Amino acid sequence: MNKSAIRIATLALFSMAVASGPMLASKAFAAGSDTPSSPPASDSTKSKKKGDKSSSIEDPKFLAAYRTAYTTIYDRGDYATAIDQLKALHREDVADVANLIGYSYRKLGNYEASKQYYEQALADDPNHVRTWQYFGLWQLEQGNREQAQYHLDKVAQLAGTNSAEYRSLAAALEKQPGTGLVY
Repeated sequence: MNKSAIRIATLALFSMAVASGPMLASKAFAAGSDTPSSPPASDSTKSKKKGDKSSSIEDPKFLAAYRTAYTTIYDRGDYATAIDQLKALHREDVADVANLIGYSYRKLGNYEASKQYYEQALADDPNHVRTWQYFGLWQLEQGNREQAQYHLDKVAQLAGTNSAEYRSLAAALEKQPGTGLVY
């Protein structure tokens, strides 16, 4: 075999190993996507204050800035910078943006601000699975295991028990309370 074929085969085997071992990629499960999801279909009785959400999240400049913030969070762990980057988008009314701001505040230990952004994300999209997951982890960090279970049940309802979000939150709930773990 030539070097290219060996590299491709190695990459394929590695990919299969990672895919078959969900616990190996648990950090990636919590990361979500570097592309924001489309907002839910709007109620025609509601007026739009800030313009059409779907057109702005498809804008290449918005997507590039969102992906930069996403990378700042998940690759660099620089949550304070990511908050600034996400707020600069002026689209905190998009569930993915509000969720990542909430996640970043949670990682910085600012639980009150985190809670506000998770609630804002769910107000924008009550079916936003990653927000239910992250808010469930927030609940665990606060010692609210019953609320975390409620969030887990909501994730199961929306995405199923085989979803990465469900598995991540379920694994966190299986850990003993009072261990001081931060998710």
